[in-house]
Amino acid sequence: MNTYASILLWAVPGFLILVLIEILYGHLTKKQSYVFMDTLASLSSGMTNILKDVLGLGIILISYPFLLEKIAYWEIESTTGVYIIAFICIDLASYLVHLLNHKVNIFWNQHLIHHSSEEYNLACALRQSISNIIGFGALFLIPAAFLGVPSEIIMTLTPIHLFAQFWYHTKHIGKLGFLEYIIVTPSQHRVHHAINPIYIDKNLAAVFCIWDRMFGTFQEELEDEPPVYGTLKPAMSWNPIWINFQHLYLLSRDAWHTRKWKDKLRIWFMPTGWRPQDVSKIFPVISRESDENKKYKPTYNFNWKVIAVVHFLAITLMLFFFLSKFSDLNFNLQITLSLLIFFSIFGFTSLMDYYSWAPMLEIFRGAFSIIFVIFTQIQFLESTSPLILNSLIGYFIFTFLVGIWARIKEPSRKLVLP
Repeated sequence: MNTYASILLWAVPGFLILVLIEILYGHLTKKQSYVFMDTLASLSSGMTNILKDVLGLGIILISYPFLLEKIAYWEIESTTGVYIIAFICIDLASYLVHLLNHKVNIFWNQHLIHHSSEEYNLACALRQSISNIIGFGALFLIPAAFLGVPSEIIMTLTPIHLFAQFWYHTKHIGKLGFLEYIIVTPSQHRVHHAINPIYIDKNLAAVFCIWDRMFGTFQEELEDEPPVYGTLKPAMSWNPIWINFQHLYLLSRDAWHTRKWKDKLRIWFMPTGWRPQDVSKIFPVISRESDENKKYKPTYNFNWKVIAVVHFLAITLMLFFFLSKFSDLNFNLQITLSLLIFFSIFGFTSLMDYYSWAPMLEIFRGAFSIIFVIFTQIQFLESTSPLILNSLIGYFIFTFLVGIWARIKEPSRKLVLP
């Protein structure tokens, strides 16, 4: 994990620079694809995923090295050809996992976060899951294991394959001619993120679009059907941690309240969106229409935007410190600092959702975090980076004061929905 943390220390600034370039391009061309708080929510979601991956949180049901040991028919060396074969195998596995995520209720929970943005831009590519804690993806790499592709090659190519999916999350690139028949393009992936009926569950491939064409899940972007982005049941929140488990909560509620034991069990493995009839009447879920104007859009004045930016910058600083010092931290420090970042993301995005309880949470978070840093981390931070120590204490004082301000000055803020 130390190596992965080091890679992210370079990759994350690269992603942020590209996001800023796209924002600037949208501004100059008057075709802006970014909305203020949606962007911060997307970037914050990326932070939670980074923490989860760096810490290695999850349970691996079956690993690729295990499969390789059990079913490899050949023992092959690392050559250029083997890397190509491995990449194709990874891409096919990605398609199959993606298909499963879209088609089965329980698996949709771990993918919903990626579709939760009602905008489409490079930042929304960073909305990645923290709820996929059960690892079974190696099962779809059986062809690679059978061919004897070494584990080291799979481990090397997997993050490259993931990063290769970043660039096509943009509205600013049109159709790409003959490449539309070979690779996944921005046009194809815009279709995938759309909730228009004709576009639902289409274009599931990651790098090579041949899988969609082979298995009947391909749909071209139509000029007379502009994509409308998001999910049929809108997330209605900027809080990435809540969004990650929102669908799981709804499934659990339905399983608890439905009267039939058969439905309590099968709801998890039925097609995405299926609900028992009795609970669908008690707890109706209203799907969002394919209307570009019906978005989640609380309004923010200048003060609220400044508060959001300060929170985001402070949390970003915490994340970079965490990644840069990761190898120097013992396991307990890794866990406690990551929880501090998780807690901060949860608190500030809840505040920006105008939840009535959020100001009190921020007051508690600010006070608790100051006490936590002073009594448990001050010696380490003083010896490592006094600047970070002072910045953290200053940020948590800011958090505490903003909570008081929001509680006293604006106690009755309500969401402004279309």
